[in-house]
Amino acid sequence: MQDSVLITGGAQRLGRELVLAFARAGWHVWCHYGHSADAAQSLQAELRAQGLAVDVIGADLSQEAQVLSMMVQITQQRGPLRAVVNNASLFEPDTGLDFDPALLRQQMEVNLVAPLLLGRELARQQTQRSDPVDGQDACLIHVLDQKVFNLNPDYFSYTTTKLALERSVDLQAQALAPGVRVCGVAPGLIYPSGPQSQDNFDRASRVNLLRRATPPADVAATCLFLAQTRSITGVTVCVDNGQHLVPLARDVMFAAQTLSQKAPHVQA
Repeated sequence: MQDSVLITGGAQRLGRELVLAFARAGWHVWCHYGHSADAAQSLQAELRAQGLAVDVIGADLSQEAQVLSMMVQITQQRGPLRAVVNNASLFEPDTGLDFDPALLRQQMEVNLVAPLLLGRELARQQTQRSDPVDGQDACLIHVLDQKVFNLNPDYFSYTTTKLALERSVDLQAQALAPGVRVCGVAPGLIYPSGPQSQDNFDRASRVNLLRRATPPADVAATCLFLAQTRSITGVTVCVDNGQHLVPLARDVMFAAQTLSQKAPHVQA
C-alpha cells in the first residue's frame, strides 16, 4: 500500500504545491481544507486525471473534536498515515499594543494546538499499525516562517504562535521518538499577503542574501525530502534565500519600500 500523508490547508497556495509534490512522488495524499472545498475538489480531480492518489477531507482546525474526527476517518479509510505536514495557519495583522486576546486564541488553536494534536495522533497511529516495518517511522513536518529567526513586532499574535511551534519541533522530536520524526521548514516570503500589492511583493521577495524570490516548489521539495529522509529529526530548515539573515525593524512587506535607501546590499 502507498504511504499516506495528510497536508493541512492543502487546497491553495503553498498547500497546493505540497499536494502536487507528494502526489507526484507516489504518496497517497489527504488534502485537508477548511473553507476551500471547491479548490480542494478541483485539485483532486486534476490529479486523479493524471492517475495520482488524492482524497480531500474537511475540518475546522480550531475545533479539537473535528481534528480528532478527521484522523479517525483517515485511519478507518486507509489506515495509519506515514506523514503529516502542518501547513494551514491563520495570519492576522496586529501588534503587541492592540492585539485581541480572542484573535490570539483563535490563531493559537490553528497554528499551534492543532499541529500538536495531529502529532500526538500520528504517534498513536504508529502503535496500531497492522503492517509494521522494522525501523520504519512516521514524519511530522511543521511549516513555520523565517520570522521566528528574524524577529520584528509586526503580526504579533501570529509570530507568537509560530515561535511556540518552532520550539515544539525539538520537544516533539524527543517526546514522539522513535515512532515519529519531527522537523520544521521555515519559508521566506513566497506569496503576496493581505493588502500587499504585486509591486511591493516583487520588491520584498528579493530582500534576502541571494536577491531572488523563493519558489514555493522549493519549500514543497524540502518537505518531501524531510519526509523521506529517515535520519533527520528535530531540525528546522530555512527555505528563504537567506531572508532570516537580513534583520529588519518591520515585517518585510512594510519595509520593502525604503530598503533601497537604507540597505543597498539587499535592494531589489
